Amino acid sequence: MNRVFRAAPRSRVCTVLAAAVVVVLALAAFSPTGTDSVRVTPAAQPVYPQVKTYPHIRVQENIDYSPSVGAPRQLDVCLPSKRDPSRAAILSIHGGSWRAGDKANINWRSVCQWLASEGFVVFSVDYRLAPQFPFPSAIDDVRSAVRFMRDPKTVKRDDIDPHRIGAFGGSAGGNLTALLGAGGVGGWTTGSRVAAVAELSGPIDLTAAGAKLGHVAPEFQQLELEYLGCARLADCPQAEAASPLYQVDDSDPPFFIGHSLDERIPLAQSKAMVRALRAHGVDTTFVTVKGTLHSIAMLNRDMRSRIATFLHAKLDG
Repeated sequence: MNRVFRAAPRSRVCTVLAAAVVVVLALAAFSPTGTDSVRVTPAAQPVYPQVKTYPHIRVQENIDYSPSVGAPRQLDVCLPSKRDPSRAAILSIHGGSWRAGDKANINWRSVCQWLASEGFVVFSVDYRLAPQFPFPSAIDDVRSAVRFMRDPKTVKRDDIDPHRIGAFGGSAGGNLTALLGAGGVGGWTTGSRVAAVAELSGPIDLTAAGAKLGHVAPEFQQLELEYLGCARLADCPQAEAASPLYQVDDSDPPFFIGHSLDERIPLAQSKAMVRALRAHGVDTTFVTVKGTLHSIAMLNRDMRSRIATFLHAKLDG
């Protein structure tokens, strides 16, 4: 059921985008199985996040969310221009191979403001980085951030609905976003659970078996080992706990997964996650993009529209 969207004249862009949204909604109604995906061909050079600014979106910077050993963890909040009494919220989780990256990086600041321009209150989070802080430090911080979002003081200050929280991330942030969504059991409206997940290019199997899933490059395996705090994958019990693939069950929220066909993280990783989610009856949208673009480099106008449509459909209530 792969579909290819090709370049259109500028005068037809709005029509094409509207049709694309209809296609996504129609595909969702048919409950795809296995690794069926919507396949898209970028119509033009993608609009990279760093060249898109949103001067009307206000940003509250460096808010402490989780006191811990060393320094407290911080996040930024991007606020929609329209103030409503109860708004859906998104946790944005940056990439950087679990060892680099920052919420205020120009790329991820743009992501935060883009999602806020869609009407969501967006919490862009920093988390402890490897190798100084190996697994599970990062996912512990991310879960703490969700609990912070649900704190009554945060709910009142930022006018959010604690029952409508989603998550977005890319690359290592995609791994953490997927782990946040697949980890835990029970309802999606309490604790550190989320009601929708959108992730791009996330590595989902960090085990020795996962290294063969699409032939993960040796240099990336080394980054995984440093993140996990292991000398080798064959003797690394925490690798399974850090892999979203092994946490999937039928209590998981809806997932949106995007992946390029020929990028640095093997497509087989996302395909395995999609298979597992759909085998458990989890509502899963899978979009594959022709080319080599990784993570938020895929966020051209079409992909942004698809992700925003998904998040609105799952979180607007």
